[in-house]
Amino acid sequence: MQEMSLLSDLLEAGYQVSPQAAELITSHNNPSALINHILGSVDDSVFVIDVEDIDFTGFEEVREAEIPCKQEPVVNTTSANPISVLCDITDCSTCVGEYMEFVQYFRNRYSRLSEMIRGRVNARPMESLKGKRRVPGDEISIIGMVSEIKNTSNGHRLVRFEDPTGSFQVLFSMNDKDIYEESNKLVLDDVVGVSGNLTNDGKLLIAKKLVFPDLPNMGLSKNGIQGKALFISDVHIGSNTFLQEQWDDFMTFVTRQSENPELNKIAQQLRYIVVAGDIVDGVGIYPGQENELTIPDIYDQYEEVAHYFNQIPSDITVVIGPGNHDAVRQAEPQPTFPERIRKMFDPRIKFVGNPALVDLDGVLVLMYHGRSIDDFVASIQGISYSEPEKAMLEMVKRRHLSPTYGSRVSIAPEKTDHFVIDHIPDILHCGHVHTVGVKQYRGTLLINSGTWQDQTEFQKRVNVVPEPARVPVVDLATFQPTMLQF
Repeated sequence: MQEMSLLSDLLEAGYQVSPQAAELITSHNNPSALINHILGSVDDSVFVIDVEDIDFTGFEEVREAEIPCKQEPVVNTTSANPISVLCDITDCSTCVGEYMEFVQYFRNRYSRLSEMIRGRVNARPMESLKGKRRVPGDEISIIGMVSEIKNTSNGHRLVRFEDPTGSFQVLFSMNDKDIYEESNKLVLDDVVGVSGNLTNDGKLLIAKKLVFPDLPNMGLSKNGIQGKALFISDVHIGSNTFLQEQWDDFMTFVTRQSENPELNKIAQQLRYIVVAGDIVDGVGIYPGQENELTIPDIYDQYEEVAHYFNQIPSDITVVIGPGNHDAVRQAEPQPTFPERIRKMFDPRIKFVGNPALVDLDGVLVLMYHGRSIDDFVASIQGISYSEPEKAMLEMVKRRHLSPTYGSRVSIAPEKTDHFVIDHIPDILHCGHVHTVGVKQYRGTLLINSGTWQDQTEFQKRVNVVPEPARVPVVDLATFQPTMLQF
């Protein structure tokens, strides 16, 4: 009865509603708004409203306008170095952990990523494949979210995909080496397109082509912007493995007091310093950490960090986001640092959440601490901590920073999936894994900026060898990186 009441506006307007569409509408956290959107957007030729007739993409865009990621006017921290925060969860978090928030989170992801694929794949709803028999030469395409991955007894890979209408199984045959190897890179909750042929009984799709959202094939942008940007992360001040001597050399460089004329020349051209989290070692992050701290109080750690960052010349704009060792919520996306910590720093230093998309005088930089690299290393063969840029490449191919829910990264189910890469960045900057990697891919520069911490006891146990005190510096006119060693 309640369902009929919710759908009464559609029925009174002369429409019938399929059971699948009715379920989607009535289970939505704002069915009235969705129904109003359907009435205003449904095609005039439609009599029975089915799932494919509902413009979820357009509706999500309207809802995102109501609860947007953070957008600010350009903040001129100095007259020469404008910065605008385009996307940031700070002050926009709405989740409380209810069931419908998880549903909406994944629908939002599917809607946005499937739209990126749809121009290359003529997909049909999975519900329409039920009972369909194979037609020779008839290629079928779907766009789905990966819900299950397993191997058959014969060694083939069997993947179950879901879309808003239902689910369907796809077989990646080991006899087709190329598609089978591509399927090795699939992880849970990926959104991809698949094309292939149905089996004779219509119960399986034999994959012939796999399509990720991916970046468009573009060359490096050369926008004529002058100056350089420097990228660091994982400072870990407060740890007994913090590399004080190397950090002091770095501070001598950024304050333009180096005795090396080449370093001073670079320092004079610096306009931005971008910091991707873990500026302190934190407290209570892992068992026994208290035995590895030289500064046991979390606020004293931040006071020490502020002491250094406040020395940076005022004509260099500093942007800082949090990581998993910082004093913010552990669930991602993470809002920025609390006011008690921000007040320790000079007001010209800009704080953002994790992830955050910032515009540095026309250069789009996507900052993400990079905790999902742990998931990519665990899930995809050939991805390792020693080459973090390979994991970052998987992020941009998926147009998603952290696809797998419920693994190593704790994710808060916000109404909007803040990990989807809508805007193509000029630079993607990560940290977290304490190793350095730089790679150009389709016009985007991928940077993992290493650490200022020596090998920890935990890293020794898992055989992670850090690459500390290496600093990527990027020419903003050409996007060519230079690596400095301190």
